[in-house]
Amino acid sequence: MEELAREAGITVRTLRFYRERKLIPPPRREGRIAWYDDHHLARLRTISALLERGHTLNGIAELAEAFDNGRNVGELLGMDSPTEEVPVHLTPEELADRFAGQVTPENFAAALELGYLGTDGEEIVHISRRLLDVSSALVHEGIPLADVLETGRRVREHADTLAELFAELVLRHASEEDLQRLRPLARSVVDAELSLALDRRLRKRS
Repeated sequence: MEELAREAGITVRTLRFYRERKLIPPPRREGRIAWYDDHHLARLRTISALLERGHTLNGIAELAEAFDNGRNVGELLGMDSPTEEVPVHLTPEELADRFAGQVTPENFAAALELGYLGTDGEEIVHISRRLLDVSSALVHEGIPLADVLETGRRVREHADTLAELFAELVLRHASEEDLQRLRPLARSVVDAELSLALDRRLRKRS
């Protein structure tokens, strides 16, 4: 326990408190000896990262319970399952390989906060294959994962606004069923406008 606390940069008293709150899973026991491993250390570092991002211990306890019991973290954060995006199941090792070793506790906490990641038993679930492929491609182009995640957060804010604009337009003249049916049109508008915006941006630099 002393060695784990030292590696995590916390006190033994804090570690005992986290154990009492069930923020970390119990150690593996051999007789009177309790063994902690890299999974416990990663959990402690993720807790520290979440605390730094302003999460409460109660909220972190809910996330920990979700991981330990296979609940979907996206649902826990109040995000409905996507109707069109295809989730991807990954082992922790596969997730690390996807992002060239940049799955730090801070980045993991940011992905949790965005709802990009959930769990299914011992596997990690990314909410969208398209977002996973794009973000990992950007990282392999040399863009830090932390910057990719922060940009994803900002893009979501704009996407929520765009979705609300399209929904208001359709619902003024049609029904919720029509909104679902016409959603491909919204994607086409956003894709075309983004393409044109990038054209304008590139022309400004030339």
